[in-house]
Amino acid sequence: METVKIGIIGIGNMGSGHCMSIVKGNVPELTLTAVADIRESRRDWAKENLPAEVQIFESAEALIDSGVCEAVLIAVPHYDHPGIGIMAIQKGLHVLCEKPAGVYTKQVQEMNDAAEISDKTYALMFNQRTDFRYRKMHELVHSGELGEIKRVNWIITDWYRTQSYYNSGGWRGTWDGEGGGVLLNQCPHQLDLLQWICGMPNKVRAICHEGKWHDVEVEDDVTAYLEYPNGATGVFITSTGDAPGTNRFEVDMTKGRIICEDGKLTCYRMEDEREFMYTCKEGFAKPKGEVFEPEMDGENPQHAGVMRAFAAHILRGEPLVAEGKEGINGLRLSNAFHLSSWLNKEVELPFDEDLFLEELNKRRANSKGKANVEEVTFSTEGTYGSK
Repeated sequence: METVKIGIIGIGNMGSGHCMSIVKGNVPELTLTAVADIRESRRDWAKENLPAEVQIFESAEALIDSGVCEAVLIAVPHYDHPGIGIMAIQKGLHVLCEKPAGVYTKQVQEMNDAAEISDKTYALMFNQRTDFRYRKMHELVHSGELGEIKRVNWIITDWYRTQSYYNSGGWRGTWDGEGGGVLLNQCPHQLDLLQWICGMPNKVRAICHEGKWHDVEVEDDVTAYLEYPNGATGVFITSTGDAPGTNRFEVDMTKGRIICEDGKLTCYRMEDEREFMYTCKEGFAKPKGEVFEPEMDGENPQHAGVMRAFAAHILRGEPLVAEGKEGINGLRLSNAFHLSSWLNKEVELPFDEDLFLEELNKRRANSKGKANVEEVTFSTEGTYGSK
């Protein structure tokens, strides 16, 4: 079987999980040939846990220049994603990047531009797009079967994290190391799904509470209001301080409703509410409708599915789960939420990217180093969690 030789740059929580997934044969068309990490403890982990033929490097550049890989998977702290990606693609390697694509959109656009003029594959690790429930939501919304979107609500607060989680790495929970909190670390998948399924809003107003529930510099509690070009509205709420937390994604439409919660997809179909509202002669009547069960395949391959599609695209031109250029969309939402909160006002999209970077750099300049770092690589069983 023909395979793609891949190197993994960054072998912390996510990178180590990807390593083991490939080594165990979950992605048959990828062969792990190299890993790189600046930390000796992680390189030691690689020596003890990976096959002897996997080469180990101390830097991304050394791995990229080694010639032992045809592709790289980038799983390092957020700020470094675009720089390493650009380096790899300009040196002729295919790139699969962990979420988020970067910290600010100007930086990510540079990566998109580099990929645009290259013939190499560039993909994002948006593994939640492989979930059959979200795939069905995307299909139902984009088919027009349930009409136009009127309202979107996503409460995603089941990200509970302890202080030890934030203390496990010097970059975590800091503006200079991470570039943001729950929006940049835990929620890139949800922000990607939000725009993938419902489209991009044209206005947002957000309140991002920084260090509300933890000893961190960045946001750990967010409430955002969204307005869409067609007049639809939305609310996005997230936190790493709620236990046990909630994950409920609801899309109300002119001819129905979709709710994703507790691992279930509940759908409702009805007569056109807009037409009913103007023609019905009864003041308290409601449009007639029915609950229906959409047909779904039940498949949810997650990270392995993204990697399998990445290899198949390189080898045979098959579709990616998420093209790399799409990574800027969810990040644009995240940046807009931050900017709205920092300026304490509504922000229109597209926003002033230079102003965002100016405000971010103010916070980076005042970012404080950590004195209580206790490096830990947390369990990565199952879908091996977030970074």
